[in-house]
Amino acid sequence: MDFELNPEQQQLADTIARWAEKDYGFEQRKATLRSASGVSDDAWSALAELGVTALPVPAEHGGFDGSAIDQMGVMRALGRALVVEPVFATALGTELLKRAGGQGDLLEQVARGELRLASAVGEPQSRHELFDIETRARRDGDVWVISGNKSAVLHGAQAGCLIVSARSRGDSRDAVGISLFVVPANAPGLRISDVRCNDGTRIATVAFGDVRVPASALLGIEGQGWDALDAAADHGIALLCAEALGVMEALLDATLDYLKTRQQFGVPIGRFQALQHRMADMLIQLEQARSMAMLAAVKVASPDAIERRRTVSAAKARIGEAMKFIGQQAVQLHGGMGVTNELPAAHLFKRLAVIELTLGDTDHHLARFAAQPGFATTIPTI
Repeated sequence: MDFELNPEQQQLADTIARWAEKDYGFEQRKATLRSASGVSDDAWSALAELGVTALPVPAEHGGFDGSAIDQMGVMRALGRALVVEPVFATALGTELLKRAGGQGDLLEQVARGELRLASAVGEPQSRHELFDIETRARRDGDVWVISGNKSAVLHGAQAGCLIVSARSRGDSRDAVGISLFVVPANAPGLRISDVRCNDGTRIATVAFGDVRVPASALLGIEGQGWDALDAAADHGIALLCAEALGVMEALLDATLDYLKTRQQFGVPIGRFQALQHRMADMLIQLEQARSMAMLAAVKVASPDAIERRRTVSAAKARIGEAMKFIGQQAVQLHGGMGVTNELPAAHLFKRLAVIELTLGDTDHHLARFAAQPGFATTIPTI
C-alpha cells in the first residue's frame, strides 16, 4: 500500500512541523506543563490559525471535512513535537458530534478555535469497555438530569463543553440504552478535578451531581448512542496511532543522535555493532507500526463495523508492542540519562506509555480483535 501523504496533506504536516520547531521548543513545552492550566492559549490560537481545529469539522460548519488520513499527518507532526494542547481531545469530541448529528453551532466554534471539547466516556469500573456505563440520565419534563462519575477525561478541565455518555435505560453493560449529551463545563452540579498524568498532560475526574441540561443537549436518538460512541472511539484510536508514530520517530532520532555523540573507549558508542543491531530492530518496529497506522486510518471509515473494529484493534495492539519495544530500547541506549527530565527521551517515552493506555491498552485490543466474528476457525481433521 502507498504510505505517502498527498501534497496537500504533506504541506499541512510540514507547516505544523515548522511552527513547532520555531515556536514550540522543548523548554517552552516544559513551561506550559508547569503552568496552572497545563496548556498554552497562544499555541492553541496558532494551531487554530493553521487550520488544525477546522480540519475534522464538516465543510458546512466552516471546516475542511478532513478524514482520518488527512488528520494522520497532523497528529504525527504533533507527536514528534510532543504538543500538549488538547488537539486529540477536541478531535474526538468533534467526531462524536459529527456521528451523533446536530450541534452545528458548536462545530462552527470548534472550527474557529473558540471551543475546546472533551469526551467524558470512561468510568472508574469500566476499564476500557466504553459500554460499561453506570452514569444515569433521566428525563424530568423538558430537561435531562445526569448523575454519576467519569474518570480519565482527557483535558476535561480545559474544555468548554463535555460530550458525555450516560445510560437512559437498561443495565450497566448493555449496548442498548446509551445516550450522548453535550454538557457545558460550567453547568451547575458539575465538579471537575484536574490532575497531571504521567506524561505531564492533564486528565480529569468528573462528578455529575444531578446536572440538569435542556432536551436539546441530547445528541442523536435517545438510547441509541452506542454505534456513534464505538465508531468515534475507533476514529480516535486511529489518531492516537498516528501520534504514536510521530513520537516513536522523534525518539528514534534522539537515540541515534545520542549514539553518535556519547563517547566510550575513545569512540562514539554508535560504532559498536551490538548497539547498531538494536537500532536496526527499533527501525523495523517503527516501519511495521507505520504500515499499521496507515491501515487504521484507511479502514476507520469502513461501513463494515466488524472490519473497522478488527483493523483498528490490530493496529492499536501492534503499535502498542512497538511503542513498548522502542521506548524501552531508547531508554537503555541512553543509559541513566534516558530517565531524566532534562532530555526529551524521557518525555517521549512517558508519552508513549500514556498513549498505550488511552482508549484501550494492548491486551484489551488483542482480546477485542480475537472476539470479532471470523477470527476463530475450525482446524480440519486430517
